[in-house]
Amino acid sequence: MSDVTSRVSERAAELRREFDRAFAEPFHVETTIKQVLLGIGVAGQRYAIRLSEAGGVHADKKITPVPGSSPVLRGIAGFRGALLPVYDLHVLLGRTTDDAPRWLVVAAAAPVAFTFTAFEGQLRASADEILPRTANSDQQIYAREILRTRAFTGPILHLPSVLEAIKALGTEALRSKE
Repeated sequence: MSDVTSRVSERAAELRREFDRAFAEPFHVETTIKQVLLGIGVAGQRYAIRLSEAGGVHADKKITPVPGSSPVLRGIAGFRGALLPVYDLHVLLGRTTDDAPRWLVVAAAAPVAFTFTAFEGQLRASADEILPRTANSDQQIYAREILRTRAFTGPILHLPSVLEAIKALGTEALRSKE
C-alpha cells in the first residue's frame, strides 16, 4: 500500500471514530442565555443595539428633508403607511462623516427612526461579554455598556437614552422660540 493510500485510510478511520463518538456522547444543549444585538457602524465607529430596542432595520429608504429643522433631524420617511421622523445618529453621537447614511433602525419604544452608515449583522452575546462602560465621555449617556466578543467590540447604544436626548432637544427648541 502506498503512503497516500495509507494516509487516506487513517483519515477515514479517524472520521468514522469522530462520527461514532458524536452519537455516543450525551446531547449538549447551550444553557447560557444570550442577548441578541445588532452590529452597526456610525462614521467608522462600531456600535451595537439591543434587538429588543429595535422595531426594524431598513436599507435605502427615501428620506424627505423637513424645512427649517435642526441638523439632527434628517427628515421624514414612510414605514408601513406611517411617516416617522428620522434622526441622524452621526450628529447625535458627535461624529462626522462624508458618507451618506444608508441604513435606518426604527426604535421599538417610539415612532422614530435613526440613520447609520453600516450594518454589520446580528450578534449574540452572553452576560459576561457585556461590560459596564467606565470611561467618561459625552457618549456615556447613550452607551452605558460595551460589548466584547471575539467578532465584535464596541459600545452598546441605549436607544431609550437617545430618545430622551431627542425629547430634550425638542424642549430646548421650544424654549428658545418663546
